[in-house]
Amino acid sequence: METIGFIGLGIMGRPMCANLMKAGHKVIVYDVVRAVVDEVVANGAVAANSPADVASQVNKIVTMLPDSPQVKEVVMGKSGVLEGAKKGSIIIDMSSIAPSTAKEVHDAAKAKGVRMIDAPVSGGQPGAIAATLSIMVGGEKADFEECVDILKVMGSSVVLVGSIGAGNTVKLCNQIIVALNIAALGEALTLGVKAGVDPEAIFNAIKGGLAGSSVMNAKTPMVLDRNFKPGFRIDLHIKDIANALQTGKELNAPLPMTGLIAQIMQALKVKGHGSSDHSAIVTFFEQLADVEIKRIVH
Repeated sequence: METIGFIGLGIMGRPMCANLMKAGHKVIVYDVVRAVVDEVVANGAVAANSPADVASQVNKIVTMLPDSPQVKEVVMGKSGVLEGAKKGSIIIDMSSIAPSTAKEVHDAAKAKGVRMIDAPVSGGQPGAIAATLSIMVGGEKADFEECVDILKVMGSSVVLVGSIGAGNTVKLCNQIIVALNIAALGEALTLGVKAGVDPEAIFNAIKGGLAGSSVMNAKTPMVLDRNFKPGFRIDLHIKDIANALQTGKELNAPLPMTGLIAQIMQALKVKGHGSSDHSAIVTFFEQLADVEIKRIVH
């Protein structure tokens, strides 16, 4: 068992950290919110005073942060990871950020003799709690192999997809597919309800065919029960889609459907739904047609 640093104890970070401790690892933690640090320490973690303090005590530092600016600040900023990290140590950044930022932070770390992989996750809070996250990793194969056992404590699927930044590129691909899947589900079920068909019957009829998907199976019951408690908030999906559009611009890759779903989610945010689960994307289509997709009690 190892001593591992963990920075970022949000709704994903806390259960991920808990799973590392359940597996027998000692975990040294830091977060800007002291209350969440105290919560994790009460469960067996050890508190540090700064990212640099975390890095000075371990050889592997996991970061799980909201977006690109926070990762840059925590790693490269004052009292950041690179101020305290030992040469040869490795940063495992599990945040969902822009691939270009992952490369920038990697280069800064390399200049200090510190290694880095980007390892964003899919599966949301339920996956973090159950340790069933899908983890897509970018980096050197040797670095990946050194970290894979730790990653498998937090996820059920851990795949090396390419060099640094590739992990976040694949995560953006994932987020585009998920968002557009939910949008298609909302538009289709809206049509069915408008025509007077039971939406649960539509789901049961098509889920086993080509239109079926993990997204449909996970999100349709939530929609039918009008349960939009996150899960994965629309606000966070907006962030990921913005990173996808930024990356598309950098690569000269037009993403017209991604641009459309970005506007749909932004409209929902304006209406106060930013904190809702992204399954609430369906409500955009409901409002256009003045219907509600809900379970019918027979």
